[in-house]
Amino acid sequence: MQDLGTTVDGMAAAVRAVGAHLAAVQRPEPVPATTAAQALAAFRAVDGPAAAMLRERLGALRPSAGWWEDELTGEVPADGEWWVCDATDGAVQYLHGLPHWAVTATLVRDGEARAAVVHAPRSGATYTAARGGGARLDGRPIAPVPRGLEVALAATAHPPLVGGNDIARRRAGASMTALLGRVLAVRNLGPTALQVARVGSGHLGLFWEYGSDAGNLLPGALIAAEAGAVVTDAAGRPWSPAADSFLAAAPGPHAEAVAALAVVD
Repeated sequence: MQDLGTTVDGMAAAVRAVGAHLAAVQRPEPVPATTAAQALAAFRAVDGPAAAMLRERLGALRPSAGWWEDELTGEVPADGEWWVCDATDGAVQYLHGLPHWAVTATLVRDGEARAAVVHAPRSGATYTAARGGGARLDGRPIAPVPRGLEVALAATAHPPLVGGNDIARRRAGASMTALLGRVLAVRNLGPTALQVARVGSGHLGLFWEYGSDAGNLLPGALIAAEAGAVVTDAAGRPWSPAADSFLAAAPGPHAEAVAALAVVD
């Protein structure tokens, strides 16, 4: 069996190849879809070939690992070794001709992320991490920046669009109210995994989200944690793929954010 360092190198090569393909075929103007069905068809036309390319490359790298097809369920397998990937992470932005999208790959073993790569083709940034081996951006070790909330650039994401998320949407709205007066600015800067990884490199002060979103959160969560960020749910409890909220920040700002979010029901 390959060591994780060799696996991460192969993963990075795979996601960069897929990212280059997607960048080459991305339209500079928005896809002219005016209905949900048209938008879904446009997405599948792009994502299908990209996902097949990613699966082929990663399958050759780790033939014994399965391929997790149900990324939109918010769950990941609890047993065995699996690839949990998103060939077009940030598909909404991609289809609108925007640069804020990424390609992600995570090797999950027994429900725990072991290695992760998040690649942003339009900026050329590649985040990598192996459990116990630290995190890197373009090969350089990274660490979060412990800015206080008053000077922190905070990021968040829309609760996942899967069933049963009315509570998550209400909590997301309440959390925005709770944090708007406490942080320098709040932004949604595209793919969830990329935003969480940017907490690990200090480009963002914190990231939070409500709802079960394991497939999107796993790669960034490993990268941020290996970089030295605190990764929990919104109440400060250890995060797991089954959690219904997420928070990542440097240690000091993390405690401040947990206190701010305590008002959310």
